[in-house]
Order: sequence, then structure tokens, then C-alpha cells
Amino acid sequence: MHKTLYLCLLSSSLLAQSGPFPSTGAKPQQFYSTSSVAKQGFSAQRLQRIDSLLQGFVDKGIAPNAVAFVARNGVVVHHKAYGYSNLAKRIPARTSDIYRIASQSKAITTATLLTLLEEQKFLLDDPIAKYIPAFKNPTVLVSYDKNDPAKGSYETRPAKTGITIRELLSHSAGIPYEHPLETRAEFKVPFFASLEPDRLEDVVNKIAKRPLLKDPGDGFVYGLNTDIIGRLVEILSGDPLDVAMRKRVLDPLGMKDTYFYLPANKAARLVELYSKEADGPLTVHTNDVYRKFAVAGGKTYFSGGAGLVSTVEDYAKFCQMLLNGGEFNGKHILGRKTVEMMVRNQIGEGTVWDRQDKFGMGLQLITSSSHYGDQASPGSYTWGGMYCSEYTVDPTENVIMLVFTNVHPYAHYSEFVRKFRMAVYQAME
Repeated sequence: MHKTLYLCLLSSSLLAQSGPFPSTGAKPQQFYSTSSVAKQGFSAQRLQRIDSLLQGFVDKGIAPNAVAFVARNGVVVHHKAYGYSNLAKRIPARTSDIYRIASQSKAITTATLLTLLEEQKFLLDDPIAKYIPAFKNPTVLVSYDKNDPAKGSYETRPAKTGITIRELLSHSAGIPYEHPLETRAEFKVPFFASLEPDRLEDVVNKIAKRPLLKDPGDGFVYGLNTDIIGRLVEILSGDPLDVAMRKRVLDPLGMKDTYFYLPANKAARLVELYSKEADGPLTVHTNDVYRKFAVAGGKTYFSGGAGLVSTVEDYAKFCQMLLNGGEFNGKHILGRKTVEMMVRNQIGEGTVWDRQDKFGMGLQLITSSSHYGDQASPGSYTWGGMYCSEYTVDPTENVIMLVFTNVHPYAHYSEFVRKFRMAVYQAME
């Protein structure tokens, strides 16, 4: 095996090294190691193609590192790290490395809010203005001065309806990430993270002032919706988002390495962030906000849409909780019917971009017509982060699969995550 391939043993703190596997039909409450992947319906020989793929990305200079995690029925059949967490220092990647997970934050923030739904604190079709008055009387952008969007004139009209919480959860509220007027002082907000002493309440109130790009409910518009959901969590729970998330989701699941801002004793485990154009080399990212937000700066802005860092093992626990119907680690996070609602189409006839897939609450739903999910069973769900991390949960196969690296912008993003998923499915017997 290639000398730069680091095969990390399954962590004894997270994976049971002894004791029986969960019985047929049982919901695993921890991850189990195995000496026989065949018993879980995988070919050991074909699983090696994951090694060839991910190590190949490293050897060709396409990715600095990768860490992968695959489990079926709660039994881990693949958990390895490849390459280097820091290329210049030649620090070997480890499965315990911490990655920026960007939009994978959305599902965790969504689950946190849904714990409050189960406490009957709100209704999904409540207008968000009921809780955040700044969203009263939303407008839709009609036109603007494309030669001078920062200072030129623009025209709006009243939105046909107000924005509901359901529309925020499904990204159908008309709120984008890249807004034509985003450079104007009155509309400028942190894009994904911040080194400044920003506060979620202030940022959300500025988002509320921006004109929408579509009427609420008029199609999928991916954007800052989940950051607003994070603020709603604060209002309904009475806790800052980081505290509410830790109380309601992270601590109960044993997700001890998932944070908005890393404690000092874990900061060194954050991998370096790189950029990769199609034909260029991997280079250290030039945006200090993206590189350093988790370990430097004001550390006051909790972006529920893109602000978390995590390990592949930690996020696997969250995925297994969803696959279990809301429970893991002996803790009931969500009711089974709430999870079923979360993974049900919420955007009607619309689709996620050109993927021919649907969107639930905080995650994408793979359809039988998918142009993205490849071999994934219809009804599987997935989402990734802009720094190149992704998970897929397949209830039909009872499998979770995750692959992380940290590169942005990344010309090979889709190739990296989709070929990994293909490699997992081809190893099933």
C-alpha cells in the first residue's frame, strides 16, 4: 500500500471493540467495528477501490487529504484517512482531524429547531415575522442598476405573501446567498463566517431588509435561510444558538468535536484550507475568514447555515441518528414522525438546481430521476459543504457514508464526492 496512505484504527472511544452487534431490526446506539465486512454485505476486495480512489486524488495533487466513513447497520466497514492535513508541514491526515463542514451545518441547525417544534413552540406555517418582526412586509427585487449595484437605484414590489418557517427550512423563501445588492452598506452581512464581533440577531435583521429574489414559495432559492432558523432557535429556546445546539443535539449524541469555535486544546486538529483550480496546484486559501474563523477573531457569530466544524466520526453519529428515526447513543433527539417529515419533499414540483432532486428540511432528497445521486436508492438524502465535505444516508440499504476534505474553490468537488459514493455502492454485494 502507498506509503502516504494512513489507515487509522477505529477509535476505541467511539467504536465498540467488543460486545454483540445490534440484533436484526435493532437501532444501533453506537458504532461497532468488524473483522468481516462480508457479514455486512460488502466485498473487502471491492472496498479497496475507495483506497485507490482517495489516495489517487492525493497522489495526483487533486486533494490534500481525505477522510472517509462508511457504516451499515451501525457496523463500520470503512474508516480511513489519506494524505496530509497540512501539505507544507507534511502532517499525516488522521481520522480525528477536524474539518470545516459549511452547509452540513444546516441539517444540525434544522434538527435543533425541530426539537422545539416537538415542544409545540411554533407551527411550520407560522410567518417568521411573528417571531422576528423585521421580516414584516417583505419585498421582491424587480430591477437594479447593474453598472453600480452598490450605490445605484433599484426597484422593488411587495411580496405576494409573507415568509413562513417551512419556506425557510426548505429554501423556498426567495432568500439567496449571492444577492445583487449585497455590497450596499444597509444589506452587507457575513457571507458564511466572520472574524468580526458580529451577532446573529443583528445579521438576521439586516437579511430581513434585503429584497427577495422570488416570492415566498415560488421555487428553490438556496441561501441564508438556515441562519434565520438559527436565530429562531435562540428566540424560542432562550439560549444562544451554540448553547441550544449543544444541549439539544450535540451532547446527547456524543458529538464532542463539533463546534462553531474550537477550544484552544483542539485548534491544532483543524486541517488547513486549500484552493484548487482545474489545472493549477493546490494552494493555501487566501481568504483568512474562511481559513481562520473557527480559531480566531471575534468568535461571536453563530452561522447555523455554514458555521460548524466537525470530524467525520461526529457527523456520522448525526447521520445514524436520522437513519435510526431520531435516536442514537441511547438518546431520543427527534420523534420518528418528525424525521420522516424532515426527509419528505417540501418544494413541490421544484427541483434542486439541475439535479432533478427534491429538498426536505435542511437536506436534499435523491429521486428516481436524479442526475446527482447515481446509484443511491431513491429516498436517500444527502448534502455537502462548500469546502468539500458530504454525507449520504440510504435508508433502503441501511447505510451511511461520508467523505471530507477542505478545498475551496474546488474544480473537482463533484468528482471527489460522487466518485466516492460510487465506490461505496459498487462494493455492496
